[in-house]
Amino acid sequence: MPLIVLATAQFLVVLSTSIVNVALPAIRTGLGLSAAGLSWVINAYVLVFGALLLLGGRAGDVYGLRRVFLIGIGLFAIASLAAAIAPGDATLITARALQGLGAALLAPTALGLVLTLYPGGRALGVWGAVSGAGGAAGVLLGGLLTDLYGWRSVFAVLVPFALAALLATWRLVEPTPPRGGQLDVPGAVTVTAGLVALTYGLTSSWPAALVGVALLAAFAVLQRRSRDPLLPSRMARVALPNTLMAMLGAVWLGLFYFLPLYQQRTLGYTPMEAGLTQLPLALMITISSWAAARLRGRAILPAGLLALAAGLAWLARTPAHGTFLIDMLGPTLLIGAGLGVAFVRITALSSAGVPAEDSGLAGGLVNAARQVGGAVALSALTLLPTYGGAFLACAVITLLMIGKAKLS
Repeated sequence: MPLIVLATAQFLVVLSTSIVNVALPAIRTGLGLSAAGLSWVINAYVLVFGALLLLGGRAGDVYGLRRVFLIGIGLFAIASLAAAIAPGDATLITARALQGLGAALLAPTALGLVLTLYPGGRALGVWGAVSGAGGAAGVLLGGLLTDLYGWRSVFAVLVPFALAALLATWRLVEPTPPRGGQLDVPGAVTVTAGLVALTYGLTSSWPAALVGVALLAAFAVLQRRSRDPLLPSRMARVALPNTLMAMLGAVWLGLFYFLPLYQQRTLGYTPMEAGLTQLPLALMITISSWAAARLRGRAILPAGLLALAAGLAWLARTPAHGTFLIDMLGPTLLIGAGLGVAFVRITALSSAGVPAEDSGLAGGLVNAARQVGGAVALSALTLLPTYGGAFLACAVITLLMIGKAKLS
């Protein structure tokens, strides 16, 4: 039962990104957003989430995983309600940033609790299934809600589920003992500001990007000098898996951002139609995640990445008069198979050999890699002139991952 509750919280974290994607055209019309402003409805959440995940994970280790999880999901519920009633674009983007803060506290501590309660990676198949299904199901649910009730409903629907997860966790999950120690506040401030400045700079201001690089360099220096660093040197053992997760995050967010836009703007789908076409993708991600947790062998991950790259390259054709059965079903099934395998296997690699007292940090690091990789890549992918170009760029990133995966 605790696994179901924690997996539901993870589902909400992923859902809160993908459920918004189908509603983006309606949000743009309703609030009069520019293309750059529209991307920040996504990036405000993804970037704050990614930038603060290390701090959220370490806070769980220091103060107790369950305690920080409850704080995070409570804040997530409040921010979701604020987004649902936002009167303008500034309020909506601020609420999305607060959602990201809540998610940054709950996601790594949820994964840390799963790794603690279910050692040996037994639960990662479920974790991968709900994470992958959350991306596709969000598009489906977002389409249905936007068509029936308007774009505000995609935020309002998150509130009761978050509150239910909070109450269930309070009753069903035992408190975890805190490790003690101190939080590395200077490290947290520099890495957060650096990531925000870097991502903003990639789309709007090169000087800001340079400031971001400088702040990240300062973060690296602070980590070497701190007595209790936010990112201790012992976590270097999982550097390669987290690099792979950052690249997978780029592909993941790029796919679920551009696919609904292509379907609605080029093919003329309604939000509901765009959502319904995600069902095969969600089903394939669920099946492949379940299988990946049970299969053994070094070739599993490269094979999954190859399927993902092939599906993205196929999807990059983006014909103006394409049909679902001929032009999208095949590639989305390949993409779903590859995403499920890649997510589960890379998550398992990112926690392999990590001691129990660092389980929150491990959860924060792997989530941070995926979210920051996605945010940085989305800033670059939005500069490409066509949807096909974005899908092809994602295929190239996936092919680059295969070489690195063989080293793991």
